Amino acid sequence: MDLTLYDTPYSGNSYKCRLMLHKRGLAYRRIAVDIDKGESRTPEFLALNPNGRAPLLILPDGTALPESNAILAWLARGTPYLPEAPTAFAQTLQWLFFEQYSHEPNIATVRYWLTHNVELTPYRKLALAHKREQGVAALQVMETHLQKQAFFVGAAPTIADIALYAYTHVAEKGGFSLDPFPNVRGWLARVAEDAPHLPMEA
Repeated sequence: MDLTLYDTPYSGNSYKCRLMLHKRGLAYRRIAVDIDKGESRTPEFLALNPNGRAPLLILPDGTALPESNAILAWLARGTPYLPEAPTAFAQTLQWLFFEQYSHEPNIATVRYWLTHNVELTPYRKLALAHKREQGVAALQVMETHLQKQAFFVGAAPTIADIALYAYTHVAEKGGFSLDPFPNVRGWLARVAEDAPHLPMEA
């Protein structure tokens, strides 16, 4: 299969795509995009993805598919990672939307600010406390849900777990302690044990 992934090694959104590709055993060409150097804002990249974000997957027919969770869904089609049963399918989407709306904007953003020495402007200083609060709230939602089951949808991992795993397992790099969340920590271990697994690079 002729696939090309434009990705950023330290991005959790890119990592989740590499992880799914690894689990599927799919061959692909990888092109690094360093957002710190503005490589996602070049005319060449914007011609592929006008939103100027990585990851971006080029499909065999030449279609450019942006957005990490859309990429996950495309890669997981026809596998147990994307359930076909209507309720399970909808619940998988539910957690993908949660990840991008309630989880990633807070946990991932704070991690990036702190690990990439982003200037803490007055706006970012004000936003930091709010993002920490909302990040902890997202972790608490996950903690509560995982009291009842091993994975987010049913008894086996889906792309909902892959999406949420990406930034949760490095949340402590953003100053989010996982000590108060034993169910989340247990779930992280189960996701990592789901072979084949691929560690994050940064």
